[in-house]
Amino acid sequence: MKILQICNKAPYPANDGSSIAICTLAEGLADAGAELHLLAINTKKHFKPDENIPAEFKRKTHYRSVYRNTDTSAAGALMNLFSSESYFVSRFHFREFAEALENILNAHTFDIIQIEGVFMVPYLPLLRRLSKARIVLRPHNVEHQIWERHLKTERNPVKKWYLNLQNKRLKRFELMAFREADAIVPITDLDKENIGRIEPAKPMYTCLTGVDMAKYKACTQPKEEQSAFHFASMDWMPNIEAADWLMNEVWPLVKNTGASVKLVLAGRGMPERFKAMAGNGVEVREQVDSSAVFYDTYDIMLVPLWSGSGLRIKLVEGLAYAKPIITTSIGAEGVPYENGKHLVIADTKEQFAEAIVKLASDKAIRRNLGLAARNLAENHFDYRRIAENLLHFYKSKLIDAA
Repeated sequence: MKILQICNKAPYPANDGSSIAICTLAEGLADAGAELHLLAINTKKHFKPDENIPAEFKRKTHYRSVYRNTDTSAAGALMNLFSSESYFVSRFHFREFAEALENILNAHTFDIIQIEGVFMVPYLPLLRRLSKARIVLRPHNVEHQIWERHLKTERNPVKKWYLNLQNKRLKRFELMAFREADAIVPITDLDKENIGRIEPAKPMYTCLTGVDMAKYKACTQPKEEQSAFHFASMDWMPNIEAADWLMNEVWPLVKNTGASVKLVLAGRGMPERFKAMAGNGVEVREQVDSSAVFYDTYDIMLVPLWSGSGLRIKLVEGLAYAKPIITTSIGAEGVPYENGKHLVIADTKEQFAEAIVKLASDKAIRRNLGLAARNLAENHFDYRRIAENLLHFYKSKLIDAA
């Protein structure tokens, strides 16, 4: 089977949730026997030099990237008001990428074209014009749901008005994307259920984001016990919102108990206001050179998300590293967990603080949660099995059925 995968960010090295989702599936499809071609936008925000990508990954994926500064700007946001397009989406549609895509489509015939996320859907008319391949949308999230959740807490009236306008346009575009794709492979059953209510006749298959379990060592003896950590890219709005809630609502309750627990806040693009909170039992780290070393150092993983959809890939990594995890119901969406066995769900600030204090004081609970988390990851998130199952779906439901 010959597959073209197009992406709105360079996936290697896989150092954040969406790049892990792209990279592991690409490798899984190639390892399962597909001839894979991967074309990505190499953005200024997440720039990854092509020369740093291993030759083996380039060979397996026929990798190519096209540079573009897709950063938002005040001028771009203002000019967008005079169009009907969503500024969230239009930033990723540009001539150089279209030309690179056209060159690949003129040189190769594909069975499947897999669009990674709604932001690449503006290229769909070009794909239809130049290829007879079946076009599959892989939505990493239901994007308009993320913004709907965030808008409920936005206090700035001007910002709320602008984001609401953009989200209405995004929702309209996203619903069109669901309608126009030949099939949809959401990352969670919950997203599949939500999209299925919109497009009930559309072929759909839940394709979880997997990880290479061989690359993840169970970290059941952390170097700094009784430490809690929040580790996430701090250039994504839901993660900033989560850190704000953790620092302003939860952590004061933990400190008031007198519990002996340290908090580590880590992630790329750390806002200055969080850096200013360092001290008094709080460590702030913007640069993490090795995720493996980081997970092996600290103890309790915190995922206090209140918006977003899809699967939280950092949480999957935490499962694979055998970390005891405290998260919200939204944070755990897409994971087939049992509360209290594989992880702990806490949906109020009081519950979250109580869970931190309880786990910090009981090593046996932490260890048991970590071992069960690892077992869950082994049974559900192995990238090879996920890729093989996806290829079976493509063959049986899209290619043979055509």
